[in-house]
Amino acid sequence: MNSEILKISSDIGQILKDNQQTISVAESSSAGLISSSLLAIPGSSAYFLGGAVVYTKSSQNSLLGITDDDRIGIRSSTEECALLYARKIKEKLNSHWALSETGAAGPTGNSYGDSAGHSCFGIVGPITESMTLESGISNREQNMFIFTEKALNYFLKHLKSYNFHS
Repeated sequence: MNSEILKISSDIGQILKDNQQTISVAESSSAGLISSSLLAIPGSSAYFLGGAVVYTKSSQNSLLGITDDDRIGIRSSTEECALLYARKIKEKLNSHWALSETGAAGPTGNSYGDSAGHSCFGIVGPITESMTLESGISNREQNMFIFTEKALNYFLKHLKSYNFHS
């Protein structure tokens, strides 16, 4: 884990602790790196409620409770899918916030036509946000770390702009 990811994770943890907020994570092509980055920070048990690597439909069904009805009109590796994962993990673990990731780490694209380096992030909590990233890189390991850093940074940006005291 690089120092930038750890710095972002530490900043997230501090904001969550200062505001007595919790987070849960559902991730796919980042393979648990988002969760492990948050957990690498001492004191993370004060705010990290849990995470799930939902790489397959079976794991999405079992760990997140996603049903076929939930999937209607939603394709994997999209912002809508990321928001579904975030909503489901937030409900399962009863966290204030949820962060999710879904995409194609590489070296090839996914079966939906997305290129390697494609990832979508979702935030569900007091605010709901999503975004799509295209790294332009086909290296699987590099993409996993890029997805992790970008997802955490995206979440941090929204945490910093959220007014906890309104």
